[in-house]
Amino acid sequence: MQAVPRDYRAVADVVEADIAAGRMRPGDRLPPQRDFARAHGIANSTATRVYAELARRGLVVGEVGRGTFVRAAQDRAFGLAEPTGAPVDLELSVPTVPEQFPALADGLARMLRPDVLAASLRPLGATGTPDARAASAAALARPGWTPDPGRILFTGTGRQAIAAAFAALVPPGGRMGVEELTYPAARAIAAQRGITVVPLGLDDDGLRPDAVAAAHRRGRLRAIYVQPTLHNPTSVTMPAGRRAELAELTGRLGVPIIEDAVWSHLADDSAPPLAAYAPEHTVLVESLSKRVAPGITLGFAVAPPEFADVLAGAIRSGAWTAPSFALDAAVGWIRDGTVAAVSEAKRADVRARQEVVRATLDGFRVRTAPDAAMCWWDLPDPWRADTFVAAAARRGIAITPGAAFAAGPASAPDAVRLGLASPPPDVLAAALATLAALARSGPTPDTVD
Repeated sequence: MQAVPRDYRAVADVVEADIAAGRMRPGDRLPPQRDFARAHGIANSTATRVYAELARRGLVVGEVGRGTFVRAAQDRAFGLAEPTGAPVDLELSVPTVPEQFPALADGLARMLRPDVLAASLRPLGATGTPDARAASAAALARPGWTPDPGRILFTGTGRQAIAAAFAALVPPGGRMGVEELTYPAARAIAAQRGITVVPLGLDDDGLRPDAVAAAHRRGRLRAIYVQPTLHNPTSVTMPAGRRAELAELTGRLGVPIIEDAVWSHLADDSAPPLAAYAPEHTVLVESLSKRVAPGITLGFAVAPPEFADVLAGAIRSGAWTAPSFALDAAVGWIRDGTVAAVSEAKRADVRARQEVVRATLDGFRVRTAPDAAMCWWDLPDPWRADTFVAAAARRGIAITPGAAFAAGPASAPDAVRLGLASPPPDVLAAALATLAALARSGPTPDTVD
């Protein structure tokens, strides 16, 4: 067949439609480019451009010596996880407990009065209200650290707080250090803003200070983004000594810290945040999405005086200010003890789920923590992450490949992250048992097809 001149983007659109419709599934391997070109009646050079375009859109990933594969859902579309529709969703990790909903409903009752409702629908700025700042400071406090209420700013979501911090501290084209395994949405936000992400090495204590220093020597880091407490995806919590060392180093180098503390409420004995060790150059971001519920999308940013004005300006210019209704509701739930009670119930629920992990995945290389809502599973040979994800999907279980969290191609491991908090406990136990049996059987035609 003679190759027909076609725009490579139009061909990529066809493949993208097949992926969106489910005709091509996560883990499916694309044919070699020469075969693809022949099948589509295009030149080999056009096929090369099609594959590059699909990779640019985040739809496929190439593995040296193995081929090109359709990426899992959470590794596509800027890595922002959405409900998958799978019978068992272990991609999202959304802690919920039955007792939270009556408590939340009771707290909303006061807001149904016309005068209270009218007040809660007024426009609101990044600084919120004095009452909201005081209540939020109490909610965010940890042993050894309570934020200054005057330093708290509010956004509509936690992701918006991250975006505002990136916009305030890192100019387009600037270099920002991130853990070599990092939150996919943060990496996507950086890409949208034209920020160059620099992967930084990890060890058993979290982000390595020597990796920060080495990266800064190669080119100025305008900031680092880090999750020191219950890191997503590995669940590592950075010990106090490492926090102090990192705070001293970044202060000496003049590198601001963006600290994501979204999972810290689950940590029973949470160490003081990096913001306590480096208050002059750390912006701490948090939200209520994990503490309360994903639909309560209120974000917090605790900013040092040097960054407060520019961060507030970024929130305003990005149209990321918090809805006043959500802020007033949150203040009520904080004041009446609902947020604290729900957080404690979620800690107990997560600990029970971790017992299921220990019983089901014993003998495998699983990294997690007793108070973590996820686990990181280094797959046994000869499994590869995308193949295992695809095999799990064919059994109705959605999981996330390690590549979704890799900040650079060299750090993409053959591992998967399992979100533990979303399904009912009995469903979680059955799903983990299925995955354990699948891992032990190896990638045979029976397990993959």
